[in-house]
Amino acid sequence: MKRFQVSSAALTIGLLLGSAGSSAAEIGVTDTEILIGALGVLTGPLYNNGKTIYDGVETVYNEVNAAGGINGRKIRYVREDDACKPEQAVPAVKKLIFEHKVFMIHGGGCSNASLAAMPDIVKAQIPWVITASTAPQLTDPVNPRIFTTMLAGWMETAGQLQRLIDTGAKKIAIVRQRDAWAESRYKPLLDSFAQAGRKPVLDEEISADPSDATGVALKLQAAGVDGVVAVLFPKAATVLIRDMYKIGYKPLVVGGSAIGDVKAMDQAIGIRGALDNFQALSPTKAATNPSMTQWKARVKKYYPQDEFQTWHMFGIASGQFMVEGLKRAGRDLTRDGLVKALSGLSLNSDAYAGPISCTPENHQCYRSMAWFSFINGDIKEMGQTQLK
Repeated sequence: MKRFQVSSAALTIGLLLGSAGSSAAEIGVTDTEILIGALGVLTGPLYNNGKTIYDGVETVYNEVNAAGGINGRKIRYVREDDACKPEQAVPAVKKLIFEHKVFMIHGGGCSNASLAAMPDIVKAQIPWVITASTAPQLTDPVNPRIFTTMLAGWMETAGQLQRLIDTGAKKIAIVRQRDAWAESRYKPLLDSFAQAGRKPVLDEEISADPSDATGVALKLQAAGVDGVVAVLFPKAATVLIRDMYKIGYKPLVVGGSAIGDVKAMDQAIGIRGALDNFQALSPTKAATNPSMTQWKARVKKYYPQDEFQTWHMFGIASGQFMVEGLKRAGRDLTRDGLVKALSGLSLNSDAYAGPISCTPENHQCYRSMAWFSFINGDIKEMGQTQLK
């Protein structure tokens, strides 16, 4: 009898130790560290966009680490390059999951690449907080482990059309680039036109990497278009606006977050005044907002070669959201615990124009936008839109 009691006690202790060991053995978590992976564009023509987003995220993490970490742990942020290409995103995300063995993924820039990586992330049941990808199918329907701190593409194009209507444009056209990213926004944009009781006067496609857009500019001018919904990345947008300006044609062009850094757009075009009738949405406040002063200094401290951009602000807002989620998940950190914490989290970040707010039923956690122009060498906020 006595021997049975001792064995039972030993079994109980063993089970308790096994349970404790299981909790401590959460993938990517040690007593002193949380390993988080970044998937995004780190090479190629959009290299700077991706790098600055993750520099913004890591600036937040570095500041948290310098203050002692989260619940006794420091964050280590490891980056893998998808080059904005679906075929490169798959091996990159597999490397994060199976080689680095990260606790979660915090990243995602180009929607084409993120969509390609999504099946492996879902299969691995790893939490994913998206920083910049805008394809709506990433979060709709809801996956319990996937969240985004960026506007969905349909929200952007709905807002772009509404902005043109609000500013009095009568003949509105669409100019979009030829790829899956633009296609994911196109049908929702047509739905927005239908809901507004309108039809686009013209619907033009251009290459994502054009050398000339004079032909499209002339078509728009001939049709009397006074407002353009631009579903374009920076290279295509700068060429279109440059060539419209060269023929003396200045309709109001309204762009999405991909071309939301209006100062960088001005620098890329290189013609003062070409952007006088251009507005782009951004999820962020103005970079000149007082709340960003300290963050500019912090980015400069860790990344002295970086010129502060809107892309940094995407990362800062998402980083602040992520830090708060990790805090609320507690010291006994698990993937399930983090998902539960994020599902009920609402946060006003230093960088964004509105709150980042998630519910269990809605992981599209951001729905606000501000409009900016670049006039006479200055960034000017032109208004805000809040989507329901």
